Amino acid sequence: MARLRLLALFRRFRSVAADDGFGSAVRRAGGSLRRRWTGEGASTLQYEADPTPRPEQYLHGIWRNLAQEGAFHVDCAPAVHRRRRQIAMIADLNLPQCRKYRVEQLAAFWRERGVEFEYAHHQDVPRASRILQSATHLMEYRLQTNPVTEMFRYEARRLRLPILYDLDDPLFSVSAYETYRNMDALPPGLKAHFMSEAPRYLAMMNGADILSVSTPGMAAHVASYSPRPVFVRRNFADAETLEAGQRAIEAEHPADGLFRVAFASGSQGHEIDLAEMLDPLAPFIAAAPNRRLMILGHFDLSHLPEELAHRTEVTPFSDYAAYLSTLRRANCAVMPLCDDVFNRCKSAVRVIDASAVAVPSIVGPVGDLPNVVRHGDTGIVLSDGLDWAAALDTLADDPAAAAAMGQRARADLEARWCGQAKDHIVAPELMDWVAA
Repeated sequence: MARLRLLALFRRFRSVAADDGFGSAVRRAGGSLRRRWTGEGASTLQYEADPTPRPEQYLHGIWRNLAQEGAFHVDCAPAVHRRRRQIAMIADLNLPQCRKYRVEQLAAFWRERGVEFEYAHHQDVPRASRILQSATHLMEYRLQTNPVTEMFRYEARRLRLPILYDLDDPLFSVSAYETYRNMDALPPGLKAHFMSEAPRYLAMMNGADILSVSTPGMAAHVASYSPRPVFVRRNFADAETLEAGQRAIEAEHPADGLFRVAFASGSQGHEIDLAEMLDPLAPFIAAAPNRRLMILGHFDLSHLPEELAHRTEVTPFSDYAAYLSTLRRANCAVMPLCDDVFNRCKSAVRVIDASAVAVPSIVGPVGDLPNVVRHGDTGIVLSDGLDWAAALDTLADDPAAAAAMGQRARADLEARWCGQAKDHIVAPELMDWVAA
């Protein structure tokens, strides 16, 4: 019995550490040991009377009172009785780029259309619980099953809210992780961790009514795992992106005669993507003294040949405006992706960023990138007979033409990829879901 009790305590400690951090788990464990030592014990009555319930118990008292008063069940969905629409989004807000493209720009999109939109980080239990109460629809972003998210989902079902689950990477897919070549640059234990989390994302997805994803490739892959209806809501250039990009264009950048090739790396592991084009890139940079590789974000320079590393400028990510200001100094941006399942789901956010500051993009045929670049007009899309070396030489041989291509990329971004309800950006079914 003692062994089972210890095992249960260990599992509880591990769960709290995963959800709220190691420090919180240690504090709670210390409090529990202190209560046992002072004789307060851990009886059911004492446990229920705890004035600081665990996060997943936050709504329990309210539920009990409602049940006792015969008011637990809602007769019908609130959207039936209300002409107004209010979306509550509960999301993982830890990743700045994901927060920008999948949460904040979505909030602006719906508010511009007269739909109220509030969002909360999934660990901010009081706020997340509060915004559910006045919502007509629930959106969940990048969440996995755990006691807290299951509590939110239970409350949403009690309130009869329709539920949409949104995701922009195949975090649910063991097959995508197992063949994702970028994992080769990470510790083996990290890959094992990601794969162990995949079922928790899939369970969360399959508990929703409908799914939204960021690319057609992602939608096709989701269909292999989930029977839920899945629709595409692509990332787009919101007002913040267009305004920050325009400020970067108008800022004075002293001419230094350098030709810069930009590569943005938003997270660890993208060294493997750049390796796809190192063989032509290294001799291209070495061919002229005024050529530089510009890396923005995370990158381990030990993955570069020594001669290329010496001619590489590295700028860590800071805020979005600073990132765009630095990117504006580039003559072109390259976006190589290994051809694997994970990357086939990738969106074109790097093309959006480069286009915002009038920089042309060179992209391969993987992911959604070639669907956003107009070959020969706003950038270059590699295909049979056209490789990285030829594309780089084309732009370097005529910097003025490259700059004009960048200006067309900016104009195309404003015309086709800004925050409008266009069918190639937002599936009509998603608009109908909110209106229903």
